[in-house]
Amino acid sequence: MIYKIFTTEQWQQLEAEGTTQGAPIDLSDGFIHFSTADQVAETASKHFAEQDALILAAVDPAPLGDALRWEESRGGALFPHLYAPLRHEDVVNHWPLALSGGRHLFPDGIL
Repeated sequence: MIYKIFTTEQWQQLEAEGTTQGAPIDLSDGFIHFSTADQVAETASKHFAEQDALILAAVDPAPLGDALRWEESRGGALFPHLYAPLRHEDVVNHWPLALSGGRHLFPDGIL
């Protein structure tokens, strides 16, 4: 699985419209940013620090095909980047990502 963190508003928009081009950072970079299970906690702390009421979405990378590319990013690590809209049907599960004591609380089995 790969993971995408959404604000509540972004998640509701994906549910309503069925697809998303991503968050403002995704739009400016030209692809939708994802993280692996090993990367998602750092992504949350770096890009969503002190933000509550987030949604963590799990996406199976296989159906994304060639539109998903693994590219070097933070510290030389390979990150999954989607060069296509994300469809709601590609999300296999999602959870609230609450904030407690300044840290995001991930669902069991994700990290």
